[in-house]
Formats: sequence, C-alpha cells, structure tokens
Amino acid sequence: MDVVRVLGLLLLCLSERFLVVAFSQSLDSDFTFTLPAGRKECFFQTMKKDASLEIEYQVLDGAGLDVDFYLSSPRGHILASDHRKSDGVHTVETEEGDYMFCFDNTFSAVSEKIIFFELILDNMDDGEDPEDWKEYVHGTDLLDMKLEDIMDTINSVKARLGKSVQIQTVLRAFEARDRNLQESNYERVNIWSCTNLVVMVIVSGIQVYLLRSLFDDKRKTRT
Repeated sequence: MDVVRVLGLLLLCLSERFLVVAFSQSLDSDFTFTLPAGRKECFFQTMKKDASLEIEYQVLDGAGLDVDFYLSSPRGHILASDHRKSDGVHTVETEEGDYMFCFDNTFSAVSEKIIFFELILDNMDDGEDPEDWKEYVHGTDLLDMKLEDIMDTINSVKARLGKSVQIQTVLRAFEARDRNLQESNYERVNIWSCTNLVVMVIVSGIQVYLLRSLFDDKRKTRT
C-alpha cells in the first residue's frame, strides 16, 4: 500500500518541471573509435565552473592493448596523463571552458587501436535553483509525506540507476576487450597449428625419402 500511495502522490503533485529538475543533475555518454597507427586523436568537452568531469577509457583491441593519454585544462595545463596504459579513470573539478583529452598512438607504427571512453558530467545544471520546483506544486498540506522526502527518494533511485548503467557500460567494454583478445589468440593458435602441421608433413616426407634412399640399391646387376 505504501508503494501505491507514493505513486499516487507522484501523479498528483509532481509537475513536469519538477521531474526535469530532479533528473538533470548529471550527464554521461560513451564513444568507441579506431585510432590508426602513428596517429593522435583529441576531443573537447565544454564545462561549467564548479562542475565535475570524469573520464574512463579502455583499449579494446590492438597490439599491446596500450595507448598514451592526457587531459588538459582550458588554460593548457596538463591535469592528468598516462603512458602506454590499457585503461584509466580520471576525475577533475572544472572551471568554465573547453577541456581537451587526447589519445596518442604515435609510438606504434603498425598496429591500430580500438578505444572506448565514457564521460560523466556532474553539476551541469544551467544555474537553476533546485528549490524552484516548489513554486509549481500546490496542496502539499494535504499530503502525509513531504515532497522533499519524495524528491530525495527519486534522486536516490536515479543515482543508483545511473550507476548501474555506468557499470553495465564498463562491463560491456571489458567483455568486448576480452572477446577481441580471445579471437586474436584463436587466430594465432590456428596459424601456428597450420604452420606446425605443414612443417611436420614436410619433415615426414623428407624422412621417408631419406629412409628409402638408404635401402635403394643403385648397383646394376650384370647378366
């Protein structure tokens, strides 16, 4: 009955504006791309002051499963850097401006890399007061529950669902990397197996030829 009552209160009291405000606290997106050998790719993200930027990346495929990474501020200062790593997570408190993060594969002259990264942006609201929703809700005196409690519950559920989505995204990236590694190992095993089979056939043929030559009497019998 408590669940039914809460749902009824939500339908009765929560306006569309309230829902938008309650669910606009963080943004996240992910991207997968191919980084050619000997190349560097950079991306830019516009941030607001006193927000939070989290970047998580993984190398899904490519020789060595490694890449160079660095993150720079709008003023050009290097905030984080990794040297030939397969994955990494970096979180920074931001100022207003464009942040640049780059993936560098110039150390590899042959192998391209498939890279996955995810951006999580917190506190990106457009200066809107979180308490403005109260102006659009009326009749709160008739409710047994406080709207603040309902909003806290919604935000808690939203945060946990968002975390679940992030974890599932990361697990999919791990699964893709493991699958690519297994397929690469499978191809290597097949290639070496075929090579060993060919060598064994050639060696067997040579051995048979040498054995036959030992018992082959080339002397001619005079009659």
